[in-house]
Amino acid sequence: MDDATRTELEAAAFRRLRDHLQQRTDVQNIDLMNLAGFCRNCLSRWYQEAAEERGIAMDKDAAREEFYGMPYDEWRDRHQREASPSQQAAFASSHGEN
Repeated sequence: MDDATRTELEAAAFRRLRDHLQQRTDVQNIDLMNLAGFCRNCLSRWYQEAAEERGIAMDKDAAREEFYGMPYDEWRDRHQREASPSQQAAFASSHGEN
């Protein structure tokens, strides 16, 4: 497989993951962090970093809007729930001071 095809496939898989997470608003970021060690915010930060590595100026809010499909504050108001004590404990246990 050539590099251009590999990049196209990786980009398509990333877009599918992004779209899947936009649809699965029931899955909270803390659940993703506790189970996988990353969340939507991590993905949007990686997107921002990739843009900046290529000389494309992008701030955190623009990256989050690209990934969430709307401004982050709007997504948070619509979909984010307060983390339960057990979710918070799992996060503290697995991520410490991160």
